[in-house]
Amino acid sequence: MMQTQQTTPRLSFTQLLTQNTPQAMAWVTGGSAAPSLSGLVKFYDTPYEGVLIEAEVFGLPDISVPGSSDFYALHIHQFGDCSQNFTRTGEHYNPAMQPHPYHAGDLLPLLGNQGYAWSAFYDKRFRVSDIIGRSVIIHANRDDFTTQPSGDSGMKIGCGVIQAV
Repeated sequence: MMQTQQTTPRLSFTQLLTQNTPQAMAWVTGGSAAPSLSGLVKFYDTPYEGVLIEAEVFGLPDISVPGSSDFYALHIHQFGDCSQNFTRTGEHYNPAMQPHPYHAGDLLPLLGNQGYAWSAFYDKRFRVSDIIGRSVIIHANRDDFTTQPSGDSGMKIGCGVIQAV
């Protein structure tokens, strides 16, 4: 008989999300291009030396188009300064000086469905302690994962400072 309950990272990740005790969070708000955008990005330490990232975002630009969906780039930027319509966030967080899309700050894109997106994924390129005080940015376009230095992802439409919990 086949065993149906195997111990895998997914079980640990599910437990982390259910307990809802992240080590850091960023409350993301929209700028002038997307003033109704808001959301929460949470960062959880895992027993696998990586980080579980959960993002829930409302008010993405495709909200007014019935049945629409679109991709939005999600990145960690160097500086936690969301002032002046997010112009002070610096470049992507890139401590190993890797080309795009191998920066530690290059995250999976959000898939917005009529303005709403939820995503959870695992990343082993940084620890939560490495990103405290940096910013999470949502861009207007998808990341093409090719164009240097940042994937031709368009303007910054949302920003939040990553803070320890």
